[in-house]
Amino acid sequence: MSNIIVIGAGVVGLSSALALQARGFDVTVLDREGPAAGASAGNAGAFAFTDILPLASPGLLKKAPKWLLDPLGPLTVPPAYALKIAPWMYRFWRACSPSQVAASTSAQTALMDLSKAELEPFLSASGTLFMLRRNGNLQVYESQREFDDSKPGWDAREAHGIDFHHMSAEEMAELQPGLSPRFTHGTFTPGWHSIDDPKLYVLALAERFRAEGGRIERSNVSTLRPTESGVEVEGRQADRVVIAAGAFSHRLAAQVGDTIPLETERGYNTTLPPGAFDLRMQVTFGGHGFVVTNLSTGIRVGGAVELGGLSRPPNFQRSKAMLDKAAAFLPGLKTEGGTQWMGFRPSLPDSLPAIGRSRATPRVIHAFGHGHLGLTQSAGTARLVADLVTGSTPAIDLAPFSPQRF
Repeated sequence: MSNIIVIGAGVVGLSSALALQARGFDVTVLDREGPAAGASAGNAGAFAFTDILPLASPGLLKKAPKWLLDPLGPLTVPPAYALKIAPWMYRFWRACSPSQVAASTSAQTALMDLSKAELEPFLSASGTLFMLRRNGNLQVYESQREFDDSKPGWDAREAHGIDFHHMSAEEMAELQPGLSPRFTHGTFTPGWHSIDDPKLYVLALAERFRAEGGRIERSNVSTLRPTESGVEVEGRQADRVVIAAGAFSHRLAAQVGDTIPLETERGYNTTLPPGAFDLRMQVTFGGHGFVVTNLSTGIRVGGAVELGGLSRPPNFQRSKAMLDKAAAFLPGLKTEGGTQWMGFRPSLPDSLPAIGRSRATPRVIHAFGHGHLGLTQSAGTARLVADLVTGSTPAIDLAPFSPQRF
């Protein structure tokens, strides 16, 4: 039986480990902290299959100058980090061209469709289907202009057959009571799914993986090299290795000669106690870059993007700024007793993950860089990793996700 090491015990790594295990492989997962310790613990819990548009887009470029002027706003780059991130920002800017956005949208759509098709079978196989919620998502707008600016995105979703309903303020109030009257328009997406709690979900995946004979070990992997018979990882031999270490993955990829421009979107949130608000679905405040989500463990207020790398200390004023806005946007929200969190989202400049074999050896598979969509695309990525390891034809064209595309 082939021995495979998966580096990373987040949602992508553990989903991949389970998919490989299901195909008969002996799998060990290595992680620097253990299961669900990174971005998989504190995300918004959404399977955002309708988010087929890349983050790198003309729409974001239009908003970015205003957002960047606010150090606590939806998008910020700490001044001390600006020079270091400049090459990544240049690539991001190039990815916003109409032709690149069209190509990225097509690729993103294919991965979303695969991930949606794989999700429920994967949840059933892992014993976690009971955690799935189907409450939908409501995106809200503060003016006719903001609503009109969103329409090209909805046109793209409509062309792909995604179901949604534009709403007036009165219709929104019926669907989700308690919204501030400042929101004049909205769009409800009924096909938006979520999970009870993302950390509990990933821990459940870890439990199932162990129950099926898998091993999870704590190891801060820093050395990785191909050998004649496989891959050596921290002195141990494996037939194949899957790199799914989130925001730390590019350091490991570099060990086998793959230079991948991965950056860290530092995401922030505050999780309030259960019952803090009568939230009936996830609500997205797109103009302010954050969402409010009803989890089994509480009400989570989070989002925004701080492009600040891996070593800077957290700036929890960003969490507070979003919570203050949420209190204004949802006037009945009880803001006491919350827990703040910051995590690293691994992001590539064209908004697509790196999924594919290493340049140095086909025995190393890259599966990282999903940005905001790691949970959403985890089941689809797991299927693709299993296809690559077994030599099967991948379920979708992997050329747009090639780790060598940069």
